[in-house]
Amino acid sequence: WDISFLRFNHEGFIVLVALAFAAPALGRTMDRCSLAREMSDLGVPRDQLNKWTCIAEHESNYRTGVVGPENSDGSNDYGIFQINDLYWCQPPNGRFSYNECALSCNDLLTDDITNDVRCAQKVLSQQGWSAWSTWHYCNGYLPSIDDCF
Repeated sequence: WDISFLRFNHEGFIVLVALAFAAPALGRTMDRCSLAREMSDLGVPRDQLNKWTCIAEHESNYRTGVVGPENSDGSNDYGIFQINDLYWCQPPNGRFSYNECALSCNDLLTDDITNDVRCAQKVLSQQGWSAWSTWHYCNGYLPSIDDCF
């Protein structure tokens, strides 16, 4: 038996195992109804849910672990609603942020969307729906969310 390949691939195997265990930390992919139900459970008004699900679809494709590409001002956007790190959360690199939501941007990348929802509601209250660059997809007719409940 020649097991020399095990020594050669040992590091690669360890990397694959580590990645397999790390994958859940990269967030989860929701769908329109799972997002609507969780947001409703968090107290978001039912008449806003079709707008929020539209924003999440166009910002992150319902993925909670997304960090967007660098914006023209050097900032990044985080989480299912792609919340900006210059204004709303503290980026992990320590760069200046107004951090209006008083949380780490990494808190927006977890499976638990509570921080995302609370921060997104704060963005909405201060800047309105147009704070999201994808809002133009969501400001017309949207299908009812009622089929999710």
